[in-house]
Amino acid sequence: MNQEHSQEDSQFALLRSRYFLPYFITQFLGALNDNVFKNAMVIVLAYRGGSILGLSGPILINLAAALFILPYIFLSASAGQWADKFEKTGLMRWVKLAEIGIMLLGAVGFISNRAELLFIALFLMGCHSTVFGPAKYALLPQHLKSTQLVGANGLVEMGTFLAILLGTLLGGGLVASHEIGVLPICIATLFLAMAGYISCRWIPLAPSADPDLKLNANLLGETWRNILVAQRDRTMWMALLANSWFWFYGATFLTQFPSYAKEILNGDETVTVLLLAALSAGIGVGSLLCERCSKQGINLGLVILGLVGMTVCAGVLPLISSAIEPTANTPLPSIGVIVFLLSPIGVAIILTLIGMGLSAGIYIVPLYAFIQSRSDPKQVSRMIAANNVMNAFAMILSSVMAILLFSWGASILNVFQACALATAIFAVVLWFAAPEYSRALRAWFSAK
Repeated sequence: MNQEHSQEDSQFALLRSRYFLPYFITQFLGALNDNVFKNAMVIVLAYRGGSILGLSGPILINLAAALFILPYIFLSASAGQWADKFEKTGLMRWVKLAEIGIMLLGAVGFISNRAELLFIALFLMGCHSTVFGPAKYALLPQHLKSTQLVGANGLVEMGTFLAILLGTLLGGGLVASHEIGVLPICIATLFLAMAGYISCRWIPLAPSADPDLKLNANLLGETWRNILVAQRDRTMWMALLANSWFWFYGATFLTQFPSYAKEILNGDETVTVLLLAALSAGIGVGSLLCERCSKQGINLGLVILGLVGMTVCAGVLPLISSAIEPTANTPLPSIGVIVFLLSPIGVAIILTLIGMGLSAGIYIVPLYAFIQSRSDPKQVSRMIAANNVMNAFAMILSSVMAILLFSWGASILNVFQACALATAIFAVVLWFAAPEYSRALRAWFSAK
């Protein structure tokens, strides 16, 4: 394993490491470009969707979300095999090079107002992210010390959610003005793709973990085989399930934010962005706190601590929101960020979302570090690929839960309450099914 010859193992020292800084920049630019492109496309479909393909904007938007997730289901198994069999940095460079071509296709779609080209580009970006993910996460244990994994993953998660926030703002802002048109978004996405490829060229090589691996063309069979391998280690299996729960939880809230801001909070688009900013900021801070809390080790007790915080915040949010007077019968003008933050309820909601993000960051970082360190070095990429499939199904399950609840007459706040209840149940299951987590938490408190 390559080691950076440094006297410091702190996470911020990693930003001076040639084994981490180019990697961090590459993954940040990739996540940023994903979100810039997706959000710009959503706005274009929302305002021009009625004249494209004869379908309404909402239908096209939901179709776009499904298309981006689809590659994670059918391509993850192959992506895991490729990342274990081939040299990872070279694979990542080819993926980043392909991103430039995909953005060229997307630019043609934006300029010509052809939704079919945008959908193809979005699907290919989903494929790009699916292939990039296993190589990205499996590369860290090869380049870093085990004591650096928590800090490195904290920085990665912080960077990812900062990219989501910036991508939402940039993607929406660049196409919001009809006077300017779509040319700025085309230039921005191409620039980010090229910058990502250049930064990827600086990532040191990561040798093949298993060069003799025979590729399995049976994608479903390979995915199932990897899941069976993970199930042999109960602690690993529960870590994979817990990781997927993070995506179930996040998808439940993020998907409802636009409707929640409009229908419950009576806010405009800027309030939706504020909600996302509060959650993202919390996740970023929580991710960075993990290294300090765990003292550079991997402490699974933090997972339980984060899960409790996620449950409490998910339960508190609808309680606070229910105090807002409904405006359905007497519609009022939508409020903006300033008016919202001048309201005590608005401040309480933002603080709750920051707490939710903080808890989620503390929750997810040890899980990624544990999966990387616990997996067989020859199978790290395939474990992460199998987990990506599970994450995709978790997000689909979140959508199914919300659709069923809405069809039964439930409100958005009821969906939040259901998520809080489900998270509480999962916390109890994790506590009893994987005693290692509860023991680690008790040891963590004892050391304080």
